[in-house]
Amino acid sequence: MLPQIVIDTDPENMLSREDPARIFHNQIKTDFLMRDMIVVGLVSKNSIFIPETLNIVEQLTNNILQLEGVISQDLMSLNVVDNISQITDQQGVNQGVLFEYLMREAPTTLQASQEIQQAVKRLPMLNNTLVSGDNKAVAIYVPIIAKDQSYAIAEQIRALAANITAVTQKDLAFHITGLPVAEDQFGYEMFVQMAVAAPLAGLAIFLLLWVFFRNIALIIAPMVVAMATVLIIMGSLIGFGFTVHIMSSMIAIFLMPIAVVDSVHILSEFADRFKAGDDASKTIKKVMGHLYKPMLFTSITSAVGFYSLMLTPIPPVKVFGAFIGSGILLAFVLTITYIPSYIARMKPETLAKLQAAIQQMEQKGRLANSLEKLGAFSVKRTKLILIAFIALFAVSLVGVNRIIINDNPINWFKADHEIRIADKVLNEHFAGTYDAWLVFSNNNLQQQDALANFNNILNVANNGATKTAISQTYNQWLNTDKNEKRSFFTQDLLIQLDDFSFNANAQEQPWLEQLYSISEQANNAQKIFTDPAMLNWLVNLQTALVNNGDVGKVNSLTDIISTVNRELNSGDDKDFAIPNSSNGVAQTLLQFQSSHRPQDLWHFVTPDYQRTLLWLQMTSGDNQHMANVVSWVDNYISENPPPIDVQHQWAGKSYLNVVWQDAMVSGMIDSLLSSFVMVFIMMMLLFKSIKYGILAMLPLTFTITMIYGLVGWFGKAYDMPIAVLSALTLGLSIDFAIHFIQRVRELEAEKQSLSAALAAMFQEPSRAITRNAIVIAIGFTPLLLSPLMPYITVGFFLASIMILSALVTLVLLPALLTLLAKRSALKADKKSQHS
Repeated sequence: MLPQIVIDTDPENMLSREDPARIFHNQIKTDFLMRDMIVVGLVSKNSIFIPETLNIVEQLTNNILQLEGVISQDLMSLNVVDNISQITDQQGVNQGVLFEYLMREAPTTLQASQEIQQAVKRLPMLNNTLVSGDNKAVAIYVPIIAKDQSYAIAEQIRALAANITAVTQKDLAFHITGLPVAEDQFGYEMFVQMAVAAPLAGLAIFLLLWVFFRNIALIIAPMVVAMATVLIIMGSLIGFGFTVHIMSSMIAIFLMPIAVVDSVHILSEFADRFKAGDDASKTIKKVMGHLYKPMLFTSITSAVGFYSLMLTPIPPVKVFGAFIGSGILLAFVLTITYIPSYIARMKPETLAKLQAAIQQMEQKGRLANSLEKLGAFSVKRTKLILIAFIALFAVSLVGVNRIIINDNPINWFKADHEIRIADKVLNEHFAGTYDAWLVFSNNNLQQQDALANFNNILNVANNGATKTAISQTYNQWLNTDKNEKRSFFTQDLLIQLDDFSFNANAQEQPWLEQLYSISEQANNAQKIFTDPAMLNWLVNLQTALVNNGDVGKVNSLTDIISTVNRELNSGDDKDFAIPNSSNGVAQTLLQFQSSHRPQDLWHFVTPDYQRTLLWLQMTSGDNQHMANVVSWVDNYISENPPPIDVQHQWAGKSYLNVVWQDAMVSGMIDSLLSSFVMVFIMMMLLFKSIKYGILAMLPLTFTITMIYGLVGWFGKAYDMPIAVLSALTLGLSIDFAIHFIQRVRELEAEKQSLSAALAAMFQEPSRAITRNAIVIAIGFTPLLLSPLMPYITVGFFLASIMILSALVTLVLLPALLTLLAKRSALKADKKSQHS
């Protein structure tokens, strides 16, 4: 199955295909012919408006236009866009608007280069988008057919740039960025990490097990369990047709250390119990008798922690949780069947050597000595420990309240990655390489009276085939789903009525003319984005958005109209404005459609002029930044209502990232709370005690709070990898508590003394817990070597979680058990004295 692997790093797939925001986003891409863009930038230390640099722009653009997968007609570069100017006669009288290529050929003189510079400054659609405000950077916007081709196309563009001497000589700095290429390049590098990190984790675990057990024959068994678990689960994931997303790419490295946890418990206790000359089969049966129940419950609780991720509304996170949870249960089954059989069939002399080596190591080893001292400290300093943990818990809660929910696909790369560098440099020069689309739609309130008049006339019209056909059209529109319903008074309706009038008889002609008149007037009234009042309101919104500071630039229909209107009139800035009438607006739009790029108009307005799109450019792709813009627009519209009632909605990659992150946060909270309750119930069932159920949950509670407290205090954004950590903490932190409490209770029943039980607990049982914590922590450390930030984040925090949860278990639980025992003894003494 593994060769059939399909990588998917498209954040759009963080939302289900039925999600309204995703459906609307894709509909807008279709309706407005919007494309996924790769942003290519050339940055100079001086002005780019010199012949040599402009020649490179032309050369690079022409080469990019030849690449397969590039939508050539929508590519934006200096040599394929229009300059809009006036045609004047010899007396300087305006003769109309001239649309000519801004740079048909690269200039050969400095003067010609500067003329292009001056022209760009007069074109708001190009200024600070294709050329930076400081004139030191030029951009090429490369639209692509499919976003999953962006990395391959970007690599081809890099190769083209590398062949240009001026670029390779560092005269110009070459950069590529944009969310599509960042996401697709992350997918490529993620695939490489899958092939590197999991084997490194396996190697680290193997070496660590050898350090612990000094017997290669023995430690092969848990490695077989780990490899089998990873291969079966990853093979199943791919075989069932699931794509490998950012989270599911980590399944192998998550399962590798988790799969050996139970094996370490078995090997540790077996090495402690087995004596030279003993029957290995009988010893392993005793070991399994002691460990089966706690291993079963730790496996179930760990699986529940990950299965809880299926409650989130994020499809890749659901898949991740389902397969990790299943992998944990599979590892448990393989462990309890394979490991005992493997050990029972080992040669007696091999086992004797193992036992001797383990005993010697643990009697003289630093680990054994350190744990004995830790146990003594935990029992003697109970009040100090309790006060310290309460203080840490309080500080952690403050940190949790400081957590900032944010993500940005560009930040998935390290700061020195070429994508991050390009993003930083180009956003310092331009209005922004991140975009969002703000779409305004006519609510069609204008058609209500017209519909009533239309229906009244139709009802009194004489019966016949014509009336039946028109009534059918009307009823079909009435029954259309409200989410898909557009205006009734369309151009198609006018054509239909006109066709009927051509063949109408004397009775039909009068009411058909009335219907046509009503429909025509309603159709014209619905073209709200040719209404000067509405367009001027959009101009004010654009200005306010930029002045607010979160948006670098807004491109819209009003820029086209105002530019053409200026050239139709004086050519001066005073005429850079919306015409005073709808007819004047219509004239500017008709003029623009005679340009070399008439299709650009339909990126900003639909042909029926009932919907318009504002293209927002932003210098930050942070979800928090986008959320601030959305909130600001909502407040602005509320305080400054448009002259015509319209509906506003958002689309674009930056906005979709906000939607799925909001869904992830709320889903993770529900997931954590529900699984927390389920695990607590399971603890009470396991120990048949509310007290021990609560005690088992304390290390988990402290660990989660402390880890998220650290996230808040260190200013680390709460993103997808951080969110998923709660499931791992829930699943694995409880593991140590279950083994600790179960063994303490068994030892207390055996020795009839809690202090003796705790002393014995800090022998083999605590070593097994510590070994497991170290094995899992070390198993995740290869992620720290990754060039990808989500992997580094997961590696660092998971290693920290394991060490922290083991320490909390080994320090807090003995202290609390000792305090509770003292309290019970004090109550018993008072009761006996009272008696």
